[in-house]
Amino acid sequence: MEYTVVVNGKPEGPYRLDELKGLAIKPGTFIRKPGMDDYKEAHEFAELRELLGFRYQQTAPQYFASFDQRLMASAIDYFLLMIIYVFVVLILYIFINNQIFRIGTALSLLALVPLAKLIYSSFAEASVKQATIGKRLMDIKVTDMIGNRIALSVSFGRNIAKVFSVLPLFIGYLYSFLNKKQQCLHDVIVGTLVIKQRLV
Repeated sequence: MEYTVVVNGKPEGPYRLDELKGLAIKPGTFIRKPGMDDYKEAHEFAELRELLGFRYQQTAPQYFASFDQRLMASAIDYFLLMIIYVFVVLILYIFINNQIFRIGTALSLLALVPLAKLIYSSFAEASVKQATIGKRLMDIKVTDMIGNRIALSVSFGRNIAKVFSVLPLFIGYLYSFLNKKQQCLHDVIVGTLVIKQRLV
């Protein structure tokens, strides 16, 4: 396993694990190994904690998802749900001959799309990935106030609380522009953050 180490703001290496002991690595030194999309601090690697005697330091997130990233993630999720909706309606139309019943069924299922989004988002954001497909594509995820995975109950509460962000006039979403952590109203209500990966 080879490691790239950020020294004075510039990546150096790669180094083998045994070579890292000869470097002046601190717990906050940024390091990356193959397969990682971004750098992490040295104390976040179990093998480096064992090698260098570091302790894991829980740090609050510092990089937050912007409104446009969150909007795009939501749009992607709704787009995918609409593909599923259209597929289901087309299948049902094969078995339903009555035109009025077809229209009624299609409208009824369309009304269920927001409910499907709520359920899907709640489970996905409380999962190990902490994100829906849209959020994963945008490289953002939902956490508690110190960056940990949220419980399913909190995730459901967060998604239900979006009603307060939507009404009236999406003011709860616009609140993110006034919040340093870019929290929408539903995030504030349940104590969650939407964070993005840090960049070096």
